[in-house]
Amino acid sequence: MKISIIQCSLVFGDVEKNFALIEKKIVEAAGETPDVIVLPEMWNTSFFPNNVKEIADIEGKRSKDLLSKLSKQFNVNIIGGSVANTIDGELYNTSYVYDREGKEIASYNKVHLFSPSGENKYFKSGSELCIFKMDGIKCGLSICYDVRFPEWIRKSALEDIEILFLPAAWPEVRNMHWDTLNRARAIENQMFVVCVNSLGMTENSKFGGHSAIIDPWGEYILHPDDVEEVKIGAINLKVIENIRSSINVFRDRRKDLYTL
Repeated sequence: MKISIIQCSLVFGDVEKNFALIEKKIVEAAGETPDVIVLPEMWNTSFFPNNVKEIADIEGKRSKDLLSKLSKQFNVNIIGGSVANTIDGELYNTSYVYDREGKEIASYNKVHLFSPSGENKYFKSGSELCIFKMDGIKCGLSICYDVRFPEWIRKSALEDIEILFLPAAWPEVRNMHWDTLNRARAIENQMFVVCVNSLGMTENSKFGGHSAIIDPWGEYILHPDDVEEVKIGAINLKVIENIRSSINVFRDRRKDLYTL
């Protein structure tokens, strides 16, 4: 499976420029004929202006229209990062997933909201896992701060996912945490992790990039960097079978001592 990740500098609070940028980047990525294209978190507004609710998508309409059109046009699956989005008047951090035919196959409202930035004061939290099949492969999706909660990621792993997609808006100052947590989630759950972070600035923060594809051994298929680019890497799902047969942590769990 070929996976393209879009690491780009979003324009803080400018929805029009961000929609134009993301469409351009998806077209660029599609030129390499990947199986999947993955976007960063909150690509419509960046993370996040004070007027985020006023400029957010409404019921996902504009975002869904764009992702549906481009996935069908280029015969590619799109993991739609996430967007600021109102649902029944409530603000959510929402991800949409589209298949090659332009059909929405999954959506996810971010569960763990980043209280140090006040995200929990603006946004409503989701409450459900995101598990879906894409080209016959079982996948999961979480967003940014979710990665700090290993029990939440393990719940997805226990659904037998093989790839976890993780869009983010992670600050450069904590890049070491980002790199370490993503590798840990891949190793402990014996799955691929595809983590996509943005670049660019807000009024008081700088995003760190370091998007990557990590295999179940914790090795980088695509290495993290801070360059604005579309990157592509290929994964071999047989690696999962090999590691789970040699070090079967799921078999050896002590479910009599702890549960999820």
